Amino acid sequence: MSRQGKLAALASTGVTKAELDLLDGVTSTTAELNITDGVTSTAAELNILDGVTATAAEINLIDGGTARGTTAVADGDGFLTNDGGTMRMTKVDTLATYMGTKIGGGMEFIASSGAISNGTSSVAFTGFDASKYDSYKFFFLYVVPVNDNVSFHSRVSVNGGGAYDSTSNNYYTTQGYDHIAFTNAIGGASGETTGASGTFTAFNPAYTGGYRLFFFEMVTETTGAQYDNVDDVVAYRGNEGTAVNAIQFFMSSGNIESGEITMFGVVNS
Repeated sequence: MSRQGKLAALASTGVTKAELDLLDGVTSTTAELNITDGVTSTAAELNILDGVTATAAEINLIDGGTARGTTAVADGDGFLTNDGGTMRMTKVDTLATYMGTKIGGGMEFIASSGAISNGTSSVAFTGFDASKYDSYKFFFLYVVPVNDNVSFHSRVSVNGGGAYDSTSNNYYTTQGYDHIAFTNAIGGASGETTGASGTFTAFNPAYTGGYRLFFFEMVTETTGAQYDNVDDVVAYRGNEGTAVNAIQFFMSSGNIESGEITMFGVVNS
């Protein structure tokens, strides 16, 4: 076909010069152009990819065939969840709280003293939250005093730890004290390394209708490497009408040498 014939045939297609100019500079091969053969995606569908920064490896993480690893899950980590049809990234902390409420009465870790350093005067906890927890449980693990033959005590606060109540008779068992007394005569001499272990429960310390109740169970190594156990109920009679929102643990004399105390909340059911 002559040049004029080819031009006439091209003109009959209705293609404009501006449209032909779009091909100026195109270096794609026929094979490369054929990749789009059969593509039915709309502009809106293709535009979904606009701004995507994920790598192929990241996208492949949602592939069901991807091997599962053993990376530890920690606070602040996220997981993918379908929120009523919308995919969202949510922290595992949120999942832990949700699961606790579904279990009903389940315990949720709040805080730990960690390994108590030799010479620590007291250990305090302020993680009270009545909107999340009904009660609280504390675990004592081998809490050893620096001094020998001392008692393990506790006091509560109604102002977030700003001050701890030491008023006489505000803590009542069979008689009034200015503190909660867990044990007597804990051994702290050389070789006496067991100290006190046990649990302490605060029943709804946010209660404002009367006394706040506590219960403890404790096993101790006493002086002379002997062993004893004690359990008791304590009624806190001070500051009625005000929620208890902090607690402090200490020895009757001297500091704490070692041990660990952890705090758990009993989730609202």
